[in-house]
Amino acid sequence: MLSGLLGERLGHSYSPAIHAMLGNSHYQLFEVPPADLGAFLARPDLDALNVTIPYKEAVRPYLYAESDAAKAIGCVNSLVRDKLGRWIGHNTDFDGFAYLLDTLSGDVRGKKCLILGGGATSKTVHAVLAARQAGEILHIVRHDGISYDDLPRHQDAEWIINTTPVGMYPKTPAALLHPADFPALEGLVDVIYNPLRSALVLEAQAAGIPASGGLPMLVAQAVYAHGYFTGQPPALARIEEICNRLRSARENIVLIGMPGVGKSTLAQQLADSLDRPWVDLDDVFAAEYGPTGDFITTQGEEAFRRLETALAERYGKESGLIIACGGGIVTRPENEGLLRQNGRIYHLTRPLEDLAWAGRPLSKGGAALAALWAERAPLYRQFADCTLSCTDLPAALTAIKEDYFENTRLKRP
Repeated sequence: MLSGLLGERLGHSYSPAIHAMLGNSHYQLFEVPPADLGAFLARPDLDALNVTIPYKEAVRPYLYAESDAAKAIGCVNSLVRDKLGRWIGHNTDFDGFAYLLDTLSGDVRGKKCLILGGGATSKTVHAVLAARQAGEILHIVRHDGISYDDLPRHQDAEWIINTTPVGMYPKTPAALLHPADFPALEGLVDVIYNPLRSALVLEAQAAGIPASGGLPMLVAQAVYAHGYFTGQPPALARIEEICNRLRSARENIVLIGMPGVGKSTLAQQLADSLDRPWVDLDDVFAAEYGPTGDFITTQGEEAFRRLETALAERYGKESGLIIACGGGIVTRPENEGLLRQNGRIYHLTRPLEDLAWAGRPLSKGGAALAALWAERAPLYRQFADCTLSCTDLPAALTAIKEDYFENTRLKRP
């Protein structure tokens, strides 16, 4: 069976990995310009396709038939050829978004819902919300409708769902609104799955609002689509497992802590143990701008911190890395979101007298080191998902791996 994902730009799709886990190791990515869509769909060797931006509506004229759900919604994301070679369209995004809501225990009955965007995915989200008896459902769009300038009139919204690509890798972080501006908000979904936590999701979670990125939706719709591809019942029991495997493979491990605590050493050991690439932000800085101490002496600490933030942005948006950060990464609040969007953050500690501080440009022994710790300790606590001692490096290595694999599992309320 020749199958794959049809889209215009697909450079960072997770779909081949998902379908490989489902037993389809030949799943391909098909990047097709709009002008070539008809010729592509006419290829006789194609058996089944998933469809993404910008073709969920554009493929409909080429279909022989659509499922009742796809016809009612007005877009498709899964195509299968029948025995006569004719394309049949389905909408498994409906099932995927319904599954995602269930992971949040999302009760939208009677609730005012804002859908950001007016494209094909927004239509599917609307259909799910309507099926679950949501109250007022409004689409916020840039043109020809309720615009983002009108948001102050809708701050009583109880659910917000982003269906736009704003904030998607690699253009992170970015967001169309601030969840904190909606005091009645009970839940938020961003269908973006890369990064794992968009700026919208991070802000909502920081405010204690249940929020999720789009990975569960992506996996669930793929499982339903695979069922259509194979003619077998969808393997629903595997959705959670596949989500967990993807998160465990792609979430970064981020190490923070005082200068000389052992971040670089532990990062290299983690990289060797987990067979992952690793990066030391201080080393990258030195390679690109020269020795840190010399740079701070000539350019000042503020200039150094700005460039350090740029490095956090560059590497924080990537996936599957071990990232060792400089000791002062926590001094700029914006770095927390940059590192957390695709990462779990570990604060490493050891007694101050055991820190290897010699040669560190912004730390010295004795009273100065104690003062630095007093200043940064609350910042480390703010950033950290987990704090642990690395006095015993092998024990720290084991503890991080155990915590990481436990906490990259899909959690239900």
